[in-house]
This record gives sequence, C-alpha cells and structure tokens, in this order.
Amino acid sequence: MKDEDKIVMSMSSVIKGFGGVLMEFLPQKALWIKDLETLLIADLHFGKAAHFRKSGIPIPEPIHASDLERLGQLHLELEPKHTFFLGDLFHSVWNDQWEVLDGFLSQFSKTSFHLIRGNHDILAPGIYAKSIFQIHEEPFQWGNFLLSHEPMENVPEELLNVCGHIHPGIFLRGKARQSVRVPCFFKSKNLLILPSFGNFTGLALVNPTEKDQIWAVAGEKVIPVLSGTSIG
Repeated sequence: MKDEDKIVMSMSSVIKGFGGVLMEFLPQKALWIKDLETLLIADLHFGKAAHFRKSGIPIPEPIHASDLERLGQLHLELEPKHTFFLGDLFHSVWNDQWEVLDGFLSQFSKTSFHLIRGNHDILAPGIYAKSIFQIHEEPFQWGNFLLSHEPMENVPEELLNVCGHIHPGIFLRGKARQSVRVPCFFKSKNLLILPSFGNFTGLALVNPTEKDQIWAVAGEKVIPVLSGTSIG
C-alpha cells in the first residue's frame, strides 16, 4: 500500500497523504496541511443572511455566529501561516457584514489570508484591495495542490485539485430506518471537494463510485464511509 493510500484516524479527524504530504480532514469542515502550515476552507458564504433580509425574508444575523466561532477556534489552535478560502467567501454584493468578517480575521496577525475567487465573489476590486485578503484567480498551485473554486479538468496526476463549489453531502441510513443528511469530503481520483464551511448553505448529495472516497462530517467527528448508502 502506498503511503498516500493509508488513512490514519485520530480522535475526531482523518489524516491522509498525497504526494508525501499529509492532509487532515477536520470536523470543522476544513482541511489542514501541517507541512505547509496551510488551512483550506470552502464556501463560507458570509453575509448571506443579510441578503435574505433585504429580500424580505427575516433570517437573523446570528446564524453566521457559529461560522466565526469555528474560524476563530481553528486559527487559535492551528496558527496557520496561510489560510485559503476556496471561493464563495462572501455571498454576492456588498453589505456591512463584509467589514465584520474582515475585522474578525484581522486579529489573527500571524496568518496570511488568501481568496481564490468563486462565482459569488463579485465585490468591487477596491473593496478587496482594502481588505486583508490576497486575491487569486483559479487555478492556483500551492505545492502539490491545485486550488480552485470549481472542479478542474485535465489535472496532472502529480497534483491534487482541492476545491469547493459543490457543497457535497451524503445520505446515511441506519439499521432502524433512521437516516440523516450530512456534509462530507469527497475524493475522486486526484480531485478533492471540501464541504461548505458556512452553516447557511445547502447540500448536494454525491453519488460515489466504488473507487471514490467519502468522509462524512458527523457532529464533532469525521467518519470514513466505505459505502455511500449505509451506516451503523
């Protein structure tokens, strides 16, 4: 068995290798690459609640509070040198929640924040220029990792395309007819799709083949799913 095929379970996460570099799948729905001191996060969609309120739908702003809490927890515990948001950081046009997010992250002065622009990242260039974020267009190579918002085609075998956009989820059924839909990490060949980090997002159920790999995010644990149809 190749080193990159080995999976190591910790108390709450899963560690897997690619190209001699270890990746840790975190229950906070993020990917930690310790060797690169890099944290990868996809699809935060911060500020989405404010857009709903503008449309007359009374979504309370505290729905994003847990997202900030997890962001803070990750940066305090891991102290990443680099954090990449893989697109859809902010949900569409500007509202005052952009300053909330930018100000919150600015307290982590040891971290350089990067944004791989996604389809919802449409703020004016001047707004990004005044923020803490370094802006990159997809794809952006970082070591053996090709970072993008949407899945890329024709990726060289020696690179792993890590992306978001899909909001992958899995439908798990138990023996007593119980069922639950949970977010997941989805790997197919040299493509790895991260779950959406933001709580105010939907799920797109994936249909894995026998060669694909699924890691379900179940509460405070990441669980390898050998079959996409059952658990327990």
